[in-house]
Amino acid sequence: MEPKSKLFKPGSAVEISPDDEGFRGSLFTGKVIRHLDNKRVLVEYDYLVEEDESDSKQKQLREVLYLHQLRPPLPIEISREFKFGDEVDAFHHDGWWEGHITKECGNGRFAVYFRVSGEQIEFNKEELRLHREWFDDNYWVPPFQQKQEPQQEVVADTMTEGGRFSVGTPVEVSSDEEGFQGAWFSATVVRVIGQGKFLIEYQSLLVDDESQLLREEVDTQHIRPQPPQIDTIGQFNHLEEVDVLHNDGWWVGMVSKVLDNSRYVVFFENSNEELEFRHSELRKHQEWIDGKWTMAS
Repeated sequence: MEPKSKLFKPGSAVEISPDDEGFRGSLFTGKVIRHLDNKRVLVEYDYLVEEDESDSKQKQLREVLYLHQLRPPLPIEISREFKFGDEVDAFHHDGWWEGHITKECGNGRFAVYFRVSGEQIEFNKEELRLHREWFDDNYWVPPFQQKQEPQQEVVADTMTEGGRFSVGTPVEVSSDEEGFQGAWFSATVVRVIGQGKFLIEYQSLLVDDESQLLREEVDTQHIRPQPPQIDTIGQFNHLEEVDVLHNDGWWVGMVSKVLDNSRYVVFFENSNEELEFRHSELRKHQEWIDGKWTMAS
């Protein structure tokens, strides 16, 4: 594995992850101008410009950043087909912003929901790319397929030989910690440790100082594949059991009221709470039992 100082040489194209509040989950393209020391570099953004009203000519924004804020550019994939539920990056406000597809609108357009801002915006297919993470300064997760067959990346049965999940598998993880029972959080397998244990990295949970995504060791009792996507274009019903996207995880609850404008009140038995949600924040509840997905009755 190359040191970051060699990986990002002057002139190298990069993607930049800002530390500023309000830019979480975004990436901006640019290039390395020069190294300042073994931790910091001067970069120039491709699309962001300096705000200087006294200068009639706009200049590309340059900024001093830490090496941990850089990654290589994501390789371009030709003819990718997107679908409901895909984790994607959408090109918006001069950068790539992480979200997931909540609706196929037709004519090559898709509605994307952004967890950080709570917004849902429509994009053309050309403005989207599959979301991938750059792990250990060495490889992309999920990995690129030699053949462009995106359906192979949909998790229907991700169990490998011996009942283990492979590196790069998108999964959901539960916790026995008080206040988190009944919730499942999206993650990716980083390493198979052995003896039914895995190192995972959460897709939205951060470490205490919010500098990077949280990694944890989990066992087979607390990990499962991502559930298959089920068409939810129709309305959820009164008393239907659902999963709700809330506080960065999926929480099981029951629809206690069906409101206007595709909104619902959901009751959570564990916390004895009732909260209101949009249709796009709900999914049909499924159970992972004996290596198979079972619909809630």
